[in-house]
Amino acid sequence: MAKKRDPRLKRAGVSGYNKPKRTPNHKTKSHIVVAKVGDKIKTIRFGQQGVRGAGKNPKTKKGKARRKSYYARHNAQDAKPSKLSARYWSHKVKW
Repeated sequence: MAKKRDPRLKRAGVSGYNKPKRTPNHKTKSHIVVAKVGDKIKTIRFGQQGVRGAGKNPKTKKGKARRKSYYARHNAQDAKPSKLSARYWSHKVKW
């Protein structure tokens, strides 16, 4: 018997759980993900539309300063955040 696909995945337009996708037509948020940890499932929209992160390894002084500010603002050095939080996904995908 085939497993029934979760309607949240189709509604979000993602290929599976914990697979973020850009949302260029969304008014305010740049990405969406259907996060799953154990039995808990949550649809999360994250990231400001039109803003690019500094990346994993910024080269310029400006990029390094932007990343440092992002980390300070979002408490990114904190202990491992939950996969069910927008902070986790924003850090992983954009910064």
